[in-house]
Amino acid sequence: MDSFEFANPDVFRQDRKGVPEVILADSKAVEQSMAIARAFLDAKKRAILSRVGHDLEQRLREEFPVEHDPAQPDQAWMEWYSDARAAVLRLAGGEPARTGGRVGILTAGTSDIPVAAEAALICQEMGCHVVKAYDVGVAGLHRLFEPLRQMLEEVEVDSIIVAAGMDGALPSVVAGLVGVPVVGLPTSIGYGLGGGGVGALTSMLQTCSPGLAVVNIDNGVGAGAMAAVIANRAAAARREGGRHG
Repeated sequence: MDSFEFANPDVFRQDRKGVPEVILADSKAVEQSMAIARAFLDAKKRAILSRVGHDLEQRLREEFPVEHDPAQPDQAWMEWYSDARAAVLRLAGGEPARTGGRVGILTAGTSDIPVAAEAALICQEMGCHVVKAYDVGVAGLHRLFEPLRQMLEEVEVDSIIVAAGMDGALPSVVAGLVGVPVVGLPTSIGYGLGGGGVGALTSMLQTCSPGLAVVNIDNGVGAGAMAAVIANRAAAARREGGRHG
């Protein structure tokens, strides 16, 4: 694998932890992000880039087609996730294996979608099935009930990510209603005192609903990783139970 003065890619992180390394691109030069991504492609046939700026997006589009061409099996392609401003570079054989894990993702508002989409991408790249419902926050709480019923009764999710800004109340509401682990994802949406996600973060940390864990503000990658680890462990237990049942 290539080595660089500026990076030491942890290409075996998913083998070790079940969670892939994600290249945080917004604080790196375009050439740095490209070099690290190529190293992951060479080693694991996949590279995940988050917070992709417009210059890097243009460079990726110039170098990688956005569709897989089966006639060129040695050519890498790009999958672009516009809501999350994230990209996955992939070679044939670099698709994640399905684990059977199931994750639900809820957002309080439309403004929370970009961070929730980042979490969804990580769950998918960890092999999970993801079901989403957006804009179901406490200002119109009746909107929550049907998506939550579907997640619990029809999909039978193993964990739920709830993204919210402003007062950050929705994760506590959900955690008080469900019997699966909930990951609270505060977003940098809000006004004045407590804005920028601080109010949402402190509200989630002060929850009185048991079963709610909280990641940092706008940490979609962390929320996705935690929810997917839980879901994948639950799926593994189901498989083990099936073998001995």
